Amino acid sequence: MPTDILAALDADCGADVAHAFSALAVEYLAATRDRSTRVSTPHSRTELAARFAEPLPHHGRPVAEIVARLRDEVLPDCNHLYHPRYIGHQVSAPLPAAIWMESLTAAFNQSLAVWEMSPVATVIEHQVIRWLTTLAGYGPDAGGTLTTGGTEATFTALLAARAALLPDSWTNGVTNPPLLVCGEHAHYAVTRAVGALGLGLRSVRLVPSSAHRMDPQALLATLEAADRPVMAVVATAGSTATGSFDDLSAIGEICATRGIWLHIDGAHGAAALLSPQHRHRVRGIEHASSIAFDPHKMMLLPLQAGTLLVRDARALDAAFAQHAPYLFHGSDADALPDLGVRSFLCSRRADVLKLWVALQRYGADGIAALYDHLCDTARALYDAVCAHPAFEPVHEPESNIVCFRRRGSDELNRHVRESYNRSGAGWITTTMLGGRRVLRATIMNPRTTAGDARTILDGLAAVKP
Repeated sequence: MPTDILAALDADCGADVAHAFSALAVEYLAATRDRSTRVSTPHSRTELAARFAEPLPHHGRPVAEIVARLRDEVLPDCNHLYHPRYIGHQVSAPLPAAIWMESLTAAFNQSLAVWEMSPVATVIEHQVIRWLTTLAGYGPDAGGTLTTGGTEATFTALLAARAALLPDSWTNGVTNPPLLVCGEHAHYAVTRAVGALGLGLRSVRLVPSSAHRMDPQALLATLEAADRPVMAVVATAGSTATGSFDDLSAIGEICATRGIWLHIDGAHGAAALLSPQHRHRVRGIEHASSIAFDPHKMMLLPLQAGTLLVRDARALDAAFAQHAPYLFHGSDADALPDLGVRSFLCSRRADVLKLWVALQRYGADGIAALYDHLCDTARALYDAVCAHPAFEPVHEPESNIVCFRRRGSDELNRHVRESYNRSGAGWITTTMLGGRRVLRATIMNPRTTAGDARTILDGLAAVKP
């Protein structure tokens, strides 16, 4: 091996190189406090692609040059999620302690497939999962796993539901697909899982909504009309479009009476469990057989950090009926199971460490206070919309998501959003509700205040048709 590459490796382990990258992150975070700076890039996809259209580098460059390029060519044109006037997608302005933990996680580079590959991180993941299952109201038989996010969590949960209904499906496949029932507002992860599981989209039954929530009476009618066994019902706690919460108590009782697996997609809203002010929104969550819960959303962790919680850990073990003698040895695994047998992934990053660090640093109560602040800010935006003559509300917020319209056509609302985002003064998303184009705000940054919300609204009102 050439000595120069070994020398570069040794040099890059030093504090000066580490400082160069961490200082750039500090500089980036500090700059986003300035409300006068742009929230996102003014450049098009084509312009940005041209900037990086270059041959594969065959020879290394000095760290200083790379850091300079990051500062000059990468960071300025990112979406600045820490900017107080970014109210776009459901991606957090992440907790600082968790940010700094990321470099340590990469340095440790533990793979949480089996205990012998990650002794401490495996123990910590089991403990963190225990904290979360207890929070959800589950008993001592509960378990779970960290995931890459809600999509993997929901996919894994439905694998477990399939194993519970069709125990031989892993070996023999699915010849007579069961039904999957979900609300019409369910995240696309549900239908993606149905397709990937080989059940087919024709096996999905959509339940109509009432006020953006699954209608329990319509659920009853759907189940009574089912012409095949129902593998699972999927309810939503914090929907993507409006942040609405299904009636988990009513849905849970319906599923329990019929012995049907209930999966709750709480990727966005299950963090309400932390908040005394908002916990009532997830009342009944303990009825679920499984829960998707993404700490990288309302617990404000850096991507990626999702979790899947199950009321009975044995159901999750049954989801993956595989054996690998070079990994899964058994031994004392009954006391502390290897996590790879419960996960879709083989190489599993130790993302649990940033969740553990965040809870150690800020505490569950501190993160709950942040959750409340985000929801309060969304409420302030809603109140401003109701008072502003140029806008009309679409729903009353239950969490940190608010949808509203500028009075006028769908084309006007599309134009308003695109023009405002191009200005750099703020950033907002859009969606379709009830067949109409609406503006959609998601408050994911603790720096965003009620004053910022009103300023953004004024900026949207100022866009000329």
